[in-house]
Amino acid sequence: MSHSHLKVVAFGGGHGLGASLRALRRVRPELDLDITAVVTVGDNGGSSGRLRAERGILPPGDLRQALAALSAEDENSTRTAKLFQHRFVPAGIGDEDPLTGHAVGNLLLCGLMELLGDPIAALDHAAGMVRAQGRVLPMSTHKVQLEADVRGADPDRPDAVSTVHGQHAVAVTRGTVQQVRLLPKDPPACPEALAAVAEADWLIFGPGSWYTSVIPHLLVPELAAAILNSPARKLVLLNLAAEQETSGLSVADHLAALAWYLPGLSADVVLADPAAVGDPEPVAGAAESLGARLVLAPVAVPDGSPRHDPVTLGAALVPVLGVDR
Repeated sequence: MSHSHLKVVAFGGGHGLGASLRALRRVRPELDLDITAVVTVGDNGGSSGRLRAERGILPPGDLRQALAALSAEDENSTRTAKLFQHRFVPAGIGDEDPLTGHAVGNLLLCGLMELLGDPIAALDHAAGMVRAQGRVLPMSTHKVQLEADVRGADPDRPDAVSTVHGQHAVAVTRGTVQQVRLLPKDPPACPEALAAVAEADWLIFGPGSWYTSVIPHLLVPELAAAILNSPARKLVLLNLAAEQETSGLSVADHLAALAWYLPGLSADVVLADPAAVGDPEPVAGAAESLGARLVLAPVAVPDGSPRHDPVTLGAALVPVLGVDR
């Protein structure tokens, strides 16, 4: 373990990664954290999908959300982060409104990527605008697509397995996902992400959409190898509720899926909310199969909705990440 900064790399995308980053940002001063977010870049839906198709850039949505989650809490940074997240609604001036549905931060990242010609430089510049308390990197700067073999994707053929193309389609499929993969199958990993993994004290996986936000990182060969070779401790943060894409998986199955997609993967801690786990025995067994211990802590928002509370999640992370401090 580092005796100065505690270097943490969090993998994921969307709201799940945002939840872990907000918690890490809150405890950053207490643990002296150096935070790096490594973000999936397979999104092809909504504003990100439109910009990806029309401008040929990396889909910016998950990257934008990570930047906003890491924003400093002073008034100007908070206001800028809110601007990043602001999404245009129809202006009521006609049927054709090209801004409708776009997030301001997506357009800004698109402009920066085109202006600077380098997505990493664009992200670092945008991070400065919100005084991000960490760095945001893509898992790859290469454009990738997610696809899955899904049983029952066609309701008229419930036993048939068909291929579903694109992250959005996989996320909303009504069938049972059998396997996911990236196209191309061997995209180059972001070099800066590889360097962060090599220097990390902790690697954090989840929470988030398992097949579309967490597992894609394990499908980038260079990144998968870096994870396996890293001396860092590894933490898995489990979801609070099943998502549509993983509706057939138990909580324990989520852990087994990580090892299935990256054989040899081990972990040190699995952190979960007791209400989401239910009977802890099978989950503890699945954690043990990864070499990890199960830690249960109430980390959901008080209203009962399946959202992580950054305050309680941060409080639960302090004794886990700071175990040797």
